[in-house]
Amino acid sequence: MTIEIHPSAFVDPAARIGEGVTIGAYSIVGANVEIGANTVVGPHVVIDGHTRIGADNRIFQFCSIGAAPQDKKYAGEPTRLEIGDRNTIREFCTFNCGTSQDAGVTRLGDDNWIMAYVHLAHDCQVGNHTIFANNAQLAGHVHVGDWAILGGFTVVHQFVRIGAHSMTAMGTILLQDLPPYVTAAGNTAEPHGTNSEGLKRRGFSADGIAAIRRAYKTIYKSGLKLEEATAAIAAEVRTHPELSILADFLTRPGRGIVR
Repeated sequence: MTIEIHPSAFVDPAARIGEGVTIGAYSIVGANVEIGANTVVGPHVVIDGHTRIGADNRIFQFCSIGAAPQDKKYAGEPTRLEIGDRNTIREFCTFNCGTSQDAGVTRLGDDNWIMAYVHLAHDCQVGNHTIFANNAQLAGHVHVGDWAILGGFTVVHQFVRIGAHSMTAMGTILLQDLPPYVTAAGNTAEPHGTNSEGLKRRGFSADGIAAIRRAYKTIYKSGLKLEEATAAIAAEVRTHPELSILADFLTRPGRGIVR
């Protein structure tokens, strides 16, 4: 398969471009960039920094990918941005490289659907199969688990963790960690049950979803302290393995959970 680069685009000769890649008009690709096979880069896209992009991605017009982090401590270190395979990245998204104060890399996994105006700040770690609606904004060092869904204009404070299969409503402000499976809404965010419909669509059993609902009640409605609720959920993992990611999430230090 041939590489198609529009005559008005600039691709540094040192950049590594895979087979079948298309690069649109007026786009710019820097020297330390790698783009995997069959990825489509639209017009007016800038891809810079030490950036590796996998295969079969589609990056729409006017995105800024791999620019220096918006961190005043950054002093030009060769930090990275890594993007996996089969991601859709819509218009005007901004993804920054990492910083030496963290792992030095910002990551987006595979099969993510990233809508317009999304910002991934330095050192964010995003898993697979996520959906970020328009204008979702992640500050630095945020971790997002697989299958999470962020509603439009969701804003996430730095160092917050967002658990797998969780979901936020439009305009949610997350200042604390959002556990797996939990839905949240509001400024500031409050819990609003579990993402049961999403779990059904992903093939979770009725028994598994019921166990997750009981775990939610243990955290939010039982009156137990968080440590006590975590221990009670951990005791159920053997019979309900769906709870393992929730129990693990709750035992890790963070910013405290949305409650």
